[in-house]
Amino acid sequence: MKRIPRISRRVTSPLCAAVVLLVPALTSASLANADDGPGPLGVTVVAVDNAQSRKVGALFDADRRSSLAGGHFCTASVVYSPHRNLIVTAAHCLNGSKDGDLIFVPGYRGGQAPYGTWTVRKAFLPDGWAKGQHEDSDVAFAVVENKNGKSVEDAVGGNPFVAGVATGATAVTITGYPSAREVPVSCTNRPTRHSSTQQRIDCPGLSGGTSGSPWVNGDKAVVGILGGHEKGGSTDDISYSVVFGAEAAELYRDATN
Repeated sequence: MKRIPRISRRVTSPLCAAVVLLVPALTSASLANADDGPGPLGVTVVAVDNAQSRKVGALFDADRRSSLAGGHFCTASVVYSPHRNLIVTAAHCLNGSKDGDLIFVPGYRGGQAPYGTWTVRKAFLPDGWAKGQHEDSDVAFAVVENKNGKSVEDAVGGNPFVAGVATGATAVTITGYPSAREVPVSCTNRPTRHSSTQQRIDCPGLSGGTSGSPWVNGDKAVVGILGGHEKGGSTDDISYSVVFGAEAAELYRDATN
């Protein structure tokens, strides 16, 4: 499970700390390759601050708005929608939350919110999760409030959300926020089939807090969300996503309407 329980998100395990040791050892060339292209596959690095990584942000309890450092527990990202106000994450990240309980901070780094804090106003969970927390339904959308007449998509842009893409058709890049770090990390690799409804990827250091991280393919489309089997994986090195099918596509339509 790669969501950090909000009552204990400050705890750093030895596994979580592993990514702290991994990132500084990599070269700047590795950082650029992993973020800007297919890069070195299966290597986790600090995500470069650019137009793509700014669409990804951390989730916090709303009462952390004035004190963000150390408070994030999951990851989310902006996806295209008619009203330009939609984020996608794992369903288990929003489970039990009420309107206004959470905030989304795109491009979060070092306790700062360079693109603002956005209140999560309404969550959309699939029936399979709402009725039974089924791992094959571990994806969710949420509408965030506009700020001063501006939408979150106006602020940082978004990615298409696409269902029906074959697992492993291209490599994907995962960007997310481990709870032990105050910057996002990124890893590119090719997903493989875990089951007919789940896909997996080998990327080191994707520890607690990375639940909800987008899997973005070569067309810059979100084709997976870190979650699903074992709520994203029981180890830091192997992660999972629901295979987006009819349920995910219908949920997206509901959220955009």
